[in-house]
Amino acid sequence: MVEEPEENVDSIDSLLSVDLPAVASGRMHRLPPYLFGRINALKLKLRREGNDVIDLGMGNPNDPTPKVVVDKLAEAAGIKRNQRYSVSQGVYNLRRDLARFYDRQYGVSLNPENEVIATLGSKEGFSHLCLATLGPGDVVLTPTPTFPIHVYGPVIAGANVIGVSLNDGEEALLRRMDEMCRTVSPRPKIVILNFPHNPTARTVELGFFEEIVQLAHRHGFYLVHDFAYGQTVFDGYRAPSLLQVPGAKEVAVETMTMSKGFNMAGWRIGFTVGNPDMVKLLGAIKGYYDYGIFQAVQIATVIALRNCEADMHAQAEIYQRRRDCLCDGLERAGWTVERPQASMFVWAKIPEPHAQMGSIEFAVECLAKAQVAVAPGRGFGEDGEGYLRIALVENEERLRQAVRQIRRAFPVA
Repeated sequence: MVEEPEENVDSIDSLLSVDLPAVASGRMHRLPPYLFGRINALKLKLRREGNDVIDLGMGNPNDPTPKVVVDKLAEAAGIKRNQRYSVSQGVYNLRRDLARFYDRQYGVSLNPENEVIATLGSKEGFSHLCLATLGPGDVVLTPTPTFPIHVYGPVIAGANVIGVSLNDGEEALLRRMDEMCRTVSPRPKIVILNFPHNPTARTVELGFFEEIVQLAHRHGFYLVHDFAYGQTVFDGYRAPSLLQVPGAKEVAVETMTMSKGFNMAGWRIGFTVGNPDMVKLLGAIKGYYDYGIFQAVQIATVIALRNCEADMHAQAEIYQRRRDCLCDGLERAGWTVERPQASMFVWAKIPEPHAQMGSIEFAVECLAKAQVAVAPGRGFGEDGEGYLRIALVENEERLRQAVRQIRRAFPVA
């Protein structure tokens, strides 16, 4: 997975090995070799040798959490009652304020009692939701290329995943999903969505969600929408919530995180909202796995939701400036790039004459020759081949330096 911290990297050989210990479960054999291992191991090696690697490979925000939130955490952490076990679904005030946030941002009404649950980041909520709703024989559809957990969360739960290419656009995606629901047996149980999209940064308008909700009602499947980048938007674009569609809560949940828009990635706090039955199932399985998020973190998150929307918008402007800086530099270097309207990534096509080496080898060579880490598109599935995902996690000067180093290492005629 892209998000593995580099400190866990021991060696290239160990990460790329497909041999598993005898004690491994059958589900471990369904997981692929760690495609990012070679890159992460090389990155660690270069840093240990004293090289200044510019890391644009991982979507790990490097800007600070708003000070008022940090101050509230410090205050709340010192209070005795906050140091005990919390509740797995999240304290009521947090769920209530998340519901109010959705009402302000999207005009979506959520009942904090049964339509909102707090999670240890959106990935934990998504993964446990898969365990609570999927099992052997179930079929899941997901657009490709795809963030790895959107495939391997269902796989770990025992389900079969069918990728549907996003490369031909949203209308083609809808047609193919409709056709699969008519022809695949057993019929898909869950369709996973993720807009603004990771890794491609593709965005949609509300009409797309209206059509997919109609398909869900027609074919009897449920929707899980990863909305991690919903607050990181540019150029006046407003990412719609799936739950804005009438009837969506009957068939859908949406996962949301504080990691990106509020720079709270390491805090590990997010939400799953929407369909009460799916929220109930997630809460039931979480009750077996955890005792809830540290209560001081939850209290500080209430402050973020209440008081830090201006910080959220300011952070999006920072990412927009970084996007322009990176895209301007790549275009001057001869690359053809599409400027995203949202997310913290640029999805860049590898230019000729370097495309033939493939995205994984290019990413390795980019580290070795340019000392810039990027994520290879192949790591997000076959439909990502030929592309790189470049994270906007460094300041503008570092981005300009990264482009200069890439340009020297990989000249484009």
